[in-house]
Amino acid sequence: MKFVFTSYSSSPEYKVPGDWLDRINAYTGILEKLGIEHTVTGIERINYEGAFKKNNVQYFFIRQKQRTVRFPFRLHRLVKKLKPDVVFINGLIFPLQVIQLRLALGKKIKIILLHRGERPFRGLKGYLQKLADRMIDAYLFTSAEFGKEWMQFGNISSQKKIYEVIQGSSVFYPGEKTSARKRLGIDGSPVFLWVGRLNANKDPLTVVKAFLKFIEVEPRAKLYMIYQTEELLNETRNLIQAQKNANQSIRLVGKIEHRQLQAWYSTADFILSGSHHEGSGIAVCEAMSCGCIPIVTDIVSFRKMTGPGNCGWLYEPGNEEALLKILLQIPGLDIETAQAKTIKQFKEELSFDAIAKKIEQVLVSI
Repeated sequence: MKFVFTSYSSSPEYKVPGDWLDRINAYTGILEKLGIEHTVTGIERINYEGAFKKNNVQYFFIRQKQRTVRFPFRLHRLVKKLKPDVVFINGLIFPLQVIQLRLALGKKIKIILLHRGERPFRGLKGYLQKLADRMIDAYLFTSAEFGKEWMQFGNISSQKKIYEVIQGSSVFYPGEKTSARKRLGIDGSPVFLWVGRLNANKDPLTVVKAFLKFIEVEPRAKLYMIYQTEELLNETRNLIQAQKNANQSIRLVGKIEHRQLQAWYSTADFILSGSHHEGSGIAVCEAMSCGCIPIVTDIVSFRKMTGPGNCGWLYEPGNEEALLKILLQIPGLDIETAQAKTIKQFKEELSFDAIAKKIEQVLVSI
């Protein structure tokens, strides 16, 4: 079959195709796996014009300085010229463009939309989404639970159009732990890792409060916090400094380059998250691919990623005591067995291979 993957948004700050594809490799890995058995084309919109082939996928780049274009005639002409069987669109927030795409392609070509954490529109835009829904064959959500709100407001007309397929995975893999810990200066037993923005949604404060109580029982444990933004940095630092010697048990690492994360994930025994909402939770997915046992919040995306129950633990968002109760179960845990279960869950449900197979199953159903 012939697949085309594209989006109506642009990233004009990128000028080099390879840099952009590296930036979105959690997504392009899906295309590459599908490209083994199918003809796959990606159309990307950055500040570059031309063609580029990588790992079974032919890419076409269209230079676009605007973030979005309401009437993407040129893109639609290119899609039509490629004569695909299926077109995959990133995002559910472009109903006007999807309507135009259907008019350009006719009725036979399948159109599938990939959910990126968006909420349904109301008002005029909501009406456009309802109209576009008539022209869409399927929606891919990380979990069908995300689709309930879309069904409730009528922006998606039928539950039968909703399929559970995560839209990104990890290019990382387990590394050698001992040498990585030595290289990064990591010690502790066990080692916990937190990766995310220091904001209210990621809720580092709940995680830190619970961990501060945990190290009173398990003083050898260490938590390393990697963060891209610093909204709650002062509050987080104040919590740590208020407890004697806590700065030796909780270390604020700060921002590091994405490609360096594999080494950090490989050193850690556990990945902690305090998120109240996640569209997909790629950081946890990446950590699981390296064997980090997830201790994460009981939200839709993490329930789907962990089984639930196939690996790790879930706790109520914002519930410090619930997280502490889980942490207190860690001493005496067979970590190697738990890590093996985590990697098994990743391979079977979250890997690029697993996602590609699920997409192929969707195509049989629609």
